[in-house]
Amino acid sequence: MDIQRGMDRAGVDRRGFLRLSAAAACVGLAGIEGILAARRAPAWAQGTTLHIVRWNDFIPEADVELKGQMANAGKALGAKITLETINANDLQPRLTAAIQSRSGADIFHMFYNWPQLYAKALVDVSDVAEAVAKTQGGFYDVYAPSAKVGGQWLAMPHSIVGNAVAYRKSWFAEVGAGEFPKTWEELRRVAGALKKKGHPYGQTLGHTFGDAPTFTYSLLWSFGGAETDRTGRTVVLGAAPAIDSVAFLQTLWKEACDEGGLAWDDTNNNRAFHAGEICATLNGASIYIVAKRQPDKIRDENGKPLWEDIDHAPLPAGPAGQFPLYLNMEHGVMEYSPNQKLAKDLLRWMHERANFEKWFEACGGYSVAATTSWEGHPMWQKLDKPLQIFRTAARRTRIFGYAGPSTARATEAFSKYIITDMYAKAAQGMKAEDAVKWAAQELRKIYG
Repeated sequence: MDIQRGMDRAGVDRRGFLRLSAAAACVGLAGIEGILAARRAPAWAQGTTLHIVRWNDFIPEADVELKGQMANAGKALGAKITLETINANDLQPRLTAAIQSRSGADIFHMFYNWPQLYAKALVDVSDVAEAVAKTQGGFYDVYAPSAKVGGQWLAMPHSIVGNAVAYRKSWFAEVGAGEFPKTWEELRRVAGALKKKGHPYGQTLGHTFGDAPTFTYSLLWSFGGAETDRTGRTVVLGAAPAIDSVAFLQTLWKEACDEGGLAWDDTNNNRAFHAGEICATLNGASIYIVAKRQPDKIRDENGKPLWEDIDHAPLPAGPAGQFPLYLNMEHGVMEYSPNQKLAKDLLRWMHERANFEKWFEACGGYSVAATTSWEGHPMWQKLDKPLQIFRTAARRTRIFGYAGPSTARATEAFSKYIITDMYAKAAQGMKAEDAVKWAAQELRKIYG
């Protein structure tokens, strides 16, 4: 569907709308616009209750800390605050349904550039965002194209999960790799040798929010591929670089990867790594952090604490270089909420240094702040060397839609997993040229 044409419509089929969100975690854009076109004036008086929905954090201690903070926030703001955590892959369908029904949480946890897609459903939080940015070193570059729409901050930047490859140092050393491979071709060779020893590389190509797109978009970019040109109006995916990247993935998948990864979500690779089933996988810092915090439970094949054999490295470089996609996150205040002032007050409270610091330290390097000053926090001096790679990770991340602007169209393409499915189809046997042709056609349905 062409998003802009869809935005001009005024009606919605509720069953069809919800079917879209359930099937593809994708927004029925015509439905959103139709609903918002008929919106009621919000009640601006501060209420006494507030409901915020976030993901189930991959660092359990971070959720414990944040939930514990809500009681203190409630006392400070004179309100009862409920923090609900749900599976990350359920966030977008839940958000879509809330917008359709004009009821639900006052604040939603948002990923990547979702504010571009849900712009008409969000409240301007520029006053909160600009105040925090001013006192905390400014936001990383990824946030303006992600959360700023029409000159307004439509979501409050919160944090970034920097992905890196967690790998078993001893196993790589056994096949002659003293460090993680720096190029894709070298990874194919090294991981291929490890697969023959029963230790394949683990990677999901499933419909899951984090580890699949952060791998597939990065692979595409590293070969010089892109979804559109710089204008964002012309789809260029069908060019040779994209085909080359897909053809490489087919070889890598067969020779080096756990082929069951097609069905994985963002938790399967964590469990597989901790169980000693894979030699490496793209992930946040959670594999290492959880293993170190549970040394008696998570051990290697020799009975030693597994964390001692884990290190991190960036994804390999391709012919065009190495370009990561990390998970930047925000909080959006919903336009239908009767408690908009209270919601913004909560965001201010959460980002006060004394409050944010406790959550930041509980994350232990897994989630880093959206503002740059936290790179200098004393916590980093206490963390193990394998975690230091995440301190400055947020400086380099791209956002999907490249090489064009990060628009609602780019978000729709991501939500439909077009780039990820392009590689998944090839891994399942479709010719590289045909997989790319299919993906380019799907993108044209969105970009026009």
